[in-house]
Amino acid sequence: MRAYLYDNLDTDCREPHELIPSVPVSVEELAESGVLYWRLDSTDYTEQLDRICEERKYKNRDQITVSKEGLGAVFEEKIKTFFAEHLHVDEEIRAILEGAGYFDIRDRHDRWVRIKVEAGDLIVLPAGIYHRFTLDTNNYLKAMRLFKEDPVWTPLNRPCDDNPYRKAYLESIAAN
Repeated sequence: MRAYLYDNLDTDCREPHELIPSVPVSVEELAESGVLYWRLDSTDYTEQLDRICEERKYKNRDQITVSKEGLGAVFEEKIKTFFAEHLHVDEEIRAILEGAGYFDIRDRHDRWVRIKVEAGDLIVLPAGIYHRFTLDTNNYLKAMRLFKEDPVWTPLNRPCDDNPYRKAYLESIAAN
C-alpha cells in the first residue's frame, strides 16, 4: 500500500495522479482519518482474515472481480459510479486478492489522498468518510468484501453533510 496526496489533474482517473514532488501519507496519518490498514501475510490469507473478521465482528463476505470481463457491458458505467465522491453508512472493507486499484479518501483537512492497494492489502474505510474508487491502468482487481451485517453498499453521493453517519465520522476524527 502506498498513500500520497492526489494531484487533482483532470486526466484518466486510473493514472497514479501523484503530486510532483510526491507528498507521501503514512499509515498513521491515514489512521487519523479513520482508515485502517493491514498487510496480509501470504498468498493464503484465510487464517489472518478469519482472525480480523472475528476481532472486528465481520459476519459476511463475498468476492468481486472488477474488470471488463467480470462486469461486461456495464464496466465503464460502474467505474464512473465507483469514482463519484460518496460515503456509506457502514464501513467499506476490502481485502485485495489480485490486481490493483486506488481508493481516494478525503482526509481530515478535506484533501484528496490516493491509496494504492494491491494483492495482500486489507483496507477499512470508516462509515461516513467521503471516498471514491478506481482501478489502475491494468483494469483488473479481485477483492473480498467484508461486512458486519448483510451486505450494504449503497453510495450516498456528496453533498450529504447532514447524514448522521457523516456527522459521527467528523466527531470521531475531531477527537484525534
